[in-house]
Amino acid sequence: MKKEKKIITPGFGAYVFQLLSDTYTVKKCDIGEDALLSRKGIELMTESYDVQGLGHLCIMRMAGLRGLIGMETVVLSLTEKDVPLFNLDWLAIFGKEVQIAELYDVQIAFQPDWLQKKYQMIKDRDAEIADYTSDKEHWYDDIRYSCTYEKTGRKVSGKLHRAGKDCARIFLAQTAKAPDCDPAVKMEKIRDFAEKLYAEGGPAVDMIKGLFGEETAKRVILCHMYGVESEV
Repeated sequence: MKKEKKIITPGFGAYVFQLLSDTYTVKKCDIGEDALLSRKGIELMTESYDVQGLGHLCIMRMAGLRGLIGMETVVLSLTEKDVPLFNLDWLAIFGKEVQIAELYDVQIAFQPDWLQKKYQMIKDRDAEIADYTSDKEHWYDDIRYSCTYEKTGRKVSGKLHRAGKDCARIFLAQTAKAPDCDPAVKMEKIRDFAEKLYAEGGPAVDMIKGLFGEETAKRVILCHMYGVESEV
């Protein structure tokens, strides 16, 4: 019997969790059966956390098709600091990796110039790795910062993993220096993003909908990924 190939995720979730835990109180949320969803040979594992003084952390991992695909996602939707929305996605399919570290403009006023400059430096450092591009236009293109890191390739795991951790570390360094904000106002801006993401779709959202259905997808996205609802 052929041994299944096991995909090793980059460990971004554990890395971000440790960085946060070094400074903040991080409390895991009980999300019941949504913590492990399984269908068609694919498992989706979700962890949801409240970070005191900051906001919400979500870590998602997906694996399946006998080890041929793997995914890890980290979302930081911070309501108490006026910083962008942070999404870090890593995907491996049949040996090819795609990694995207995105920043979305959901701030009330603050403009993170230092953060954008640092992200651009990481992109420039990895210029030899092919850019990941999409032929489609997306509803969120206008609010996604141009310094977003999007790379793809084979046998580039080390560089991608380093870049992902650098993006997360730098984002949290900017967060520590960013101004506080009205949590209710910031929550509404994140809620608008999450609800539109669910309605309009995106690669990960469409996959979750296709595997687990509309109702489960809505709960996962609004409650667990972005923390804008306690239940739906």
